[in-house]
Amino acid sequence: MSKPTVAFAADHAGFELKNLLRDELKAQGYDIIDLGTNSSDSVDYPDFGRHLGETVASGKAKIGVAVCGSGIGISIAANRIPGCRAALCTDSLMARLSRQHNDANVLALGARLIGADTARDCLKAFLDTPFEGGRHQRRVDKLGTAA
Repeated sequence: MSKPTVAFAADHAGFELKNLLRDELKAQGYDIIDLGTNSSDSVDYPDFGRHLGETVASGKAKIGVAVCGSGIGISIAANRIPGCRAALCTDSLMARLSRQHNDANVLALGARLIGADTARDCLKAFLDTPFEGGRHQRRVDKLGTAA
C-alpha cells in the first residue's frame, strides 16, 4: 500500500517542528509537499493555513500538517476552506479520535505547547488511524465539508 502525500505548513513559531516532522516522514518514504514557511522570520499564519487547506481540499495532498505557536490560528485558517477538516490535537488520543470519528484530514499542532515527542506521537496516530465511517459519516456530512 502506498503512503499518502502529506503537505506541511507552518508559521515562524512552527517552523522548526514542521521541519523535524517533515524530514522524519520523508525518511519513511512519504511524498511531501512543503508549503513553508522557510525560516523563523515573522509571517502571518492565516496565509499558510489557507494554502494548506486548499492543497488538501484539492486532493494534491491526502493529509496536511499545520503548525503554529498554539495550533489555534492556523487550524482556524485551514478550516475556512471547504473540504478541509483540521483538528488541533495535543495528544495521540485526540489525533486518533479526530481521524476515527471526524475524518480529519489536517493535523494541527501547537509548537509552543507540545514537545517534539508528543508531536511525533500525534502524527503517527493521525497517519495510522482510518476513518470509521458508519454513524460518523452522517455527522461529518453535516459539517458541510465532506471531501
